Amino acid sequence: MYAEHPEGTSFCCPECGKACSVYDHTKSRQWRHLDTMQFRTILHAKPPRVNYPEHGIRQATLPWAEKNRRFTIFFERFAIDVLIATQTVQGAQGILKTSWDETWHIFKRAVARGQAHKSAKPMPRIGIDEKAFRKGQNYITLIYDLDRSTVEAISDGNDTESGNACFSQLAQEQRDSVEAIAMDMSAAFVRSAKQNIPMAEHKIVHDRFHIMKLASEAVDKVRRGEHRQLKSHGDDRLTGTRYLWLPGQEKLTDGQRERFDRGYKQELETGKAWAYKEMLRDLWHHEDVGSATLFFQDWYRRVIHTKLTPLKKVARTIKERLANVVSYCDHGITNALAEGINSKIMSIKRRVGGYRNRENFKTAIFFYCGGLELYPR
Repeated sequence: MYAEHPEGTSFCCPECGKACSVYDHTKSRQWRHLDTMQFRTILHAKPPRVNYPEHGIRQATLPWAEKNRRFTIFFERFAIDVLIATQTVQGAQGILKTSWDETWHIFKRAVARGQAHKSAKPMPRIGIDEKAFRKGQNYITLIYDLDRSTVEAISDGNDTESGNACFSQLAQEQRDSVEAIAMDMSAAFVRSAKQNIPMAEHKIVHDRFHIMKLASEAVDKVRRGEHRQLKSHGDDRLTGTRYLWLPGQEKLTDGQRERFDRGYKQELETGKAWAYKEMLRDLWHHEDVGSATLFFQDWYRRVIHTKLTPLKKVARTIKERLANVVSYCDHGITNALAEGINSKIMSIKRRVGGYRNRENFKTAIFFYCGGLELYPR
């Protein structure tokens, strides 16, 4: 397919956007266009050059392609739709009939374009969390906009400097707009928030799902210890019961609930630990900080006088950060959204067999979870 223009046609100067008359034409170039009747279509044209007095001779802005691109705007938009639908570069290239490098280039340019056009919108409610990049102590840190369900910043590592690097990617007005920050009980993230967010000590909300995970792990430690003790005496009552004590009772099947009831009635230490764990859930059902604080203090007194050492450790940990736990009553946020996005990230990673290149992994996260305007204009 060949494109020409009538004599006297004006084109825009790429520097200022003003219409100019054609000065001359460069040699013929070609662009991949949308297929025609399933046939590969290539657009051929000699790009015009314009001569604007202030900027000199420049290649004119083309209406069908961005500068120095090998694909038309229509093809890039279609390619982005395919990438979103297939969730993989390899899957998209099979449909688009492009090479991996060509497809990845479209993918990467879409993210760069979206980030360049993104405005610094206020983010009153954010979350900060870590995500494993590869096996071992290999993490990235992410900041989420909890209201828009998007990933806003990514940095390497999971320490204080990693948090600072993430916050530095936000505009100052965005950091000033933050009203609440959901996070786990990481001391590194607490320090980073206090260094970057004004009055962060009043805005931090330690995530309830993270706290309940700690409590569930404590119950499992009690079960393992008690199981070893019982088994040494030939008692196997706790064999195969791990997943009866971890979830809430409402999540058990009928068969599991019957087994759970039998085990709970035997007044084992594991059952006591489970009961205290379930009681802790009510901490987030209070309407104000004062009543939530009183509830925890009562729960703490009960737990601390037991012999349930793992659960007592969790109780002391919560007590140290209590102000930023009961702050949930004021802000009502959790990192549940972050967990949902993390699942999406890992799903994408599994489909392509993992990202060995860390920067490519970050690019993929921004493409699928960044809320960016990916399409060329």
